Amino acid sequence: MPRPRRRLVSTCIGSVTAGLLATGAALAAPEENRAEDSGIAMGAYLDYGPNGVARIRQLSRWLGGKDIRVGHTYLPGDQWAGIEGRVSFLEDWARWRRADDDRMFVLNVPMQARNEERVSDQQVGRLIRAGAQGLYDEHFRRLAERLVSLGVPDTVIVLGWEMNGVTYTHRCRPDPANWKVYWRRIVDVMRTVPGQKFKFDFAPNRGTDAIGWTKCYPGDDHVDIIGMDSYDQDPGQTFDDQISQPYGLQKHVDFARAHRKAISYPEWGLFRRGDNPEYVRRMLGWIEQNKPLYHTITDYCPHGVWQCKQNPQSSKVFRSAMTPAVPGPVTPTPVVPTPVVPTPVVPTPVVPTPVVPTPQVPTPQVPTPEVPTPQVPTPAVPTPQVPTPEVPTPAVPTPQVPTPQVPTSQVPTPAVPTPQVPTPLPEPSTAEPSPVVPSPEVPTPVDPSPSPLEPEPEPSPEVPEPGTPSPEVPKPSPAAPSPVGPAPVTPGPAVPKPEPTPTRPLPQPQPQQPPLNSMQWCVPINFGEWLSKLVGKQSVCVKIDLGEGSGFWPF
Repeated sequence: MPRPRRRLVSTCIGSVTAGLLATGAALAAPEENRAEDSGIAMGAYLDYGPNGVARIRQLSRWLGGKDIRVGHTYLPGDQWAGIEGRVSFLEDWARWRRADDDRMFVLNVPMQARNEERVSDQQVGRLIRAGAQGLYDEHFRRLAERLVSLGVPDTVIVLGWEMNGVTYTHRCRPDPANWKVYWRRIVDVMRTVPGQKFKFDFAPNRGTDAIGWTKCYPGDDHVDIIGMDSYDQDPGQTFDDQISQPYGLQKHVDFARAHRKAISYPEWGLFRRGDNPEYVRRMLGWIEQNKPLYHTITDYCPHGVWQCKQNPQSSKVFRSAMTPAVPGPVTPTPVVPTPVVPTPVVPTPVVPTPVVPTPQVPTPQVPTPEVPTPQVPTPAVPTPQVPTPEVPTPAVPTPQVPTPQVPTSQVPTPAVPTPQVPTPLPEPSTAEPSPVVPSPEVPTPVDPSPSPLEPEPEPSPEVPEPGTPSPEVPKPSPAAPSPVGPAPVTPGPAVPKPEPTPTRPLPQPQPQQPPLNSMQWCVPINFGEWLSKLVGKQSVCVKIDLGEGSGFWPF
């Protein structure tokens, strides 16, 4: 098997020609029919660092857009720092892996430092025993924590690959028993890290090599995948030899099936026999037949088929087999119209819907509660007592008209009784009272001849009226004076003032009797109780003069 040192040197050489290879990615695909995609996860080792990540997309374009689902790289085994994962390129691979859940990250991990320094078997034996005793546990715990922190806890760990050969310090032959103990210890330590989902791949060389690889198998509890690295080299001259030889391809498949493990081919490619398209064709057919979990071709010279220009025929076969099949032209199927058969229309009988009377639900009478209106007492405001002013009644002089002395016969004057006018009950009046102006009395001329005395009419009895106080305060009105004649002034009757006593009014003076030969009717006027007290009892008198000068005297 080629050493990783030679792989790294070849990688550097391949980097120089990367630009030319990128140009070659645009070459036309072969004209023959392309195989259909088997669905097996496929990848290639293109470089250990960022360049390897970038070239995955270019390889996909070269293969006609095939999905490159496996990213594959190696940790350096010269120092323990590299084995612990303290390398920057892990971040690039982790970023690529996280970009798609369907991708797979495969990482080859050495089991010893100075892994390619051709350490002697005696020294390798001492290192194996130290590992089996737990001396190197911390290095692998740090690696597990690093991978989990990068977001790739499901990394496929190809631990101590090609352990049945003679190349690496982590080889098995110096102490197979302790080597298996050491493997199991590493797996146990890495599985204790929280969040890990690692899968451990046990991947020997094809063939017997230094020791039969089944003698190094650590057990089913500490292995998830049984892989195999297989290049075109001895032992075996043909591909059939590679299948049937001891610890060959068939043994690998049968052993994995017996242990109920998935298989893989982490490394495969051309080697000792140069450009061998038959090997490429047969190896791809074997992969398709046995359905490994994944496979990755080592794509640098002399093993590769894309970056290495030394193998053009093998490159053509690989590209033809791995490029997804292009569907041929689609022949349209003629459309035959289907005759339309009319469906007879069957009338649907109309079934009358029965009318269901709606029951009348009486609405309950909800009595309205009577809210009593609060009685707010009205405050009594006392009415102020306003004294009633006493208004004097002015004395109006009655003019005396002289009557000529005409001799007249003595005619008895009949006594005219004064009609009794009932006095209505007093009512409060709101009208403003007017002062009463007495009518002037014209004296009757005195006949010098004696005449019999005329009986004087009896005065009508005055009925006293009950006094009712009135809240109205009368406004005094000035009395208009009557015109005064040239006759001498005869004082009129005095108007009595109302008495303040409301119980019994004082008797009023009798009105003056009319003179002879005259007729006079007087009607008392009721002004109400309080006004009557103010102005006294008043009456309206009508006087008819029957004297000689009046024009009514017939004699």
